[in-house]
Amino acid sequence: MLKFLARIFDDRCANLRGRIIGIYALLLAANAAAWIWAFIAFSDYPILLGTALLAYGFGLRHAVDADHIAAIDNVTRKLVQEGRRPVGVGLFFSLGHSTVVVLASIAAALAASALQRHVEALRDLGGLLGTGISAFFLLAIAILNMVILLGTYRTFRRVRAGGAFEEADLDLLTSHGGLLARLLRPFFRMMSRSWHMYPLGFLFGLGFDTATEVALIGLSATEGAHGLPVWSILVFPALFTAGMSLVDTTDGILMLGAYGWALIKPMRKLYYNMTITFASVVVAVLVGGIELLGLVGDRLALSGRFWDAIGALTDNFGSLGYLIIAIFALSWIASILFYRIRNYGSLPVKDAAG
Repeated sequence: MLKFLARIFDDRCANLRGRIIGIYALLLAANAAAWIWAFIAFSDYPILLGTALLAYGFGLRHAVDADHIAAIDNVTRKLVQEGRRPVGVGLFFSLGHSTVVVLASIAAALAASALQRHVEALRDLGGLLGTGISAFFLLAIAILNMVILLGTYRTFRRVRAGGAFEEADLDLLTSHGGLLARLLRPFFRMMSRSWHMYPLGFLFGLGFDTATEVALIGLSATEGAHGLPVWSILVFPALFTAGMSLVDTTDGILMLGAYGWALIKPMRKLYYNMTITFASVVVAVLVGGIELLGLVGDRLALSGRFWDAIGALTDNFGSLGYLIIAIFALSWIASILFYRIRNYGSLPVKDAAG
């Protein structure tokens, strides 16, 4: 079993199809196990199966929050650039994120009445930490992507004009990249394996004031106050985790497929890397900026049309997540069409080594 898991999450393993099948087998088994647990736990409380379905729906919806989509897509793109084929980026991010929800749900169930008196303070602290970390990570990623974008654009122009293609030009870790790149390179190296997304997901999850997470914790507290055993209450965060992991993993694998298309030919690699990096910069700045402005507006109690609009966006992060998925999908489709219309694939590419 351990060898099977190690093979699935080995980012350098070439058997991509087998690894994808393996990870979905695990996910489907986990989802089925969570629901079997729910049916066993609530065999005497059939009305709670509806509550269980609600918790599962929370997980499915929470996975399309904008910060999830932006973080998973950006880290997937970075790992693909380094020659890896990660299938577990979304899964590990989701597991780290869910850990906070599970721990908070256990605490709520064990001390329902006591926790209710302090939940506001916990939510404020968690919101500050989680949102601040999320905004910092996404804005830092945006800066790094801007450096990559400029370097890729220069290489693209040179190759289009008949110059030599140099693989190192696409790798921030091996190129000099200027002072900014050298300063940020240690941060860039932090996400070098799929499993590194687990602690990042945990840090993102500290902002557990997200509506779905608070609702899940509230469910646990309510059922705990009614005398439901803790092992039965844990069904709710388990279903939340199962649903969120399924969607987050799918997001990462879809982006892996999109980036994989770009690696076949040098010119395609240059062109698609340039266009999708631009989309990544826009998304990271958009999401990180909204999170940061929302945090500032909330802490300083700012009001007005602008701050009200920022507040509305932060309250509807799920809707923004759907927009981001659409941006990446349209970027991929537009890149393929424009690449073929301009016939970039037929341009001769000289290898620097040759």
